[in-house]
Amino acid sequence: MQEVEGLLDILYLITIRGLSTTLALTLISLAFGFVVGTALALMRVYGPFELQLIAKGYEKIFRGIPLLVLLFIFGAALLGWFMWAGSVIAALFVAAVFALALRSAAYQSELFRGSILSVDVGQMMAARSIGMTEMQATRHIILPQAFRLSLPGWTNEYAVVIKDSSLASAIGVTEMLYQAQAFTNTYPALFLGIILVISIIYFIFTYPITKYVGESMTAKLRQLGLGGGKQ
Repeated sequence: MQEVEGLLDILYLITIRGLSTTLALTLISLAFGFVVGTALALMRVYGPFELQLIAKGYEKIFRGIPLLVLLFIFGAALLGWFMWAGSVIAALFVAAVFALALRSAAYQSELFRGSILSVDVGQMMAARSIGMTEMQATRHIILPQAFRLSLPGWTNEYAVVIKDSSLASAIGVTEMLYQAQAFTNTYPALFLGIILVISIIYFIFTYPITKYVGESMTAKLRQLGLGGGKQ
């Protein structure tokens, strides 16, 4: 009974200390990746050849380098770049966000590019015919539809990023897995229980989003004839 109570106390501390960091890593990285990914997608679709080449090169590079390698690059070799954050712990967090966000941006850009190209080209032509500039038409007509089309795929990207955030433990970011490892080193007999609960927490924060949000949006898009795959 004492061991069970100890396990519950440990899991409580892991959740309090680590879950907030895990969620912060995920949400900040996704937001940054969303902005950069959207810009890259627009460069690929509407930009001149030079910008298309830059965007394509970015995607190839950051989709081709393993995330763990990026984490060591920014969180170890280039950690000094992030010391403006005020402390080593804060610098490691920013470095991890930087690595996660740059990689996510590469994947999100490809997702958004496909969604933009899925919007009927006639809508751009219709917008231009009523006096809109290409930028206005893109902002007010094309992008809102593209983002809606990309939502099912974006929920998968969210699931990937929150799970990949566990790799930040390798450079010392105190997210959930780092906290779990610290406790299992001290209490090896509780290893299985701690890891199982951590797995369940990750499952809780991924499956409902991909299952219900992703699938419900896919069904709505299918009903509207805007994609979403076959029934």
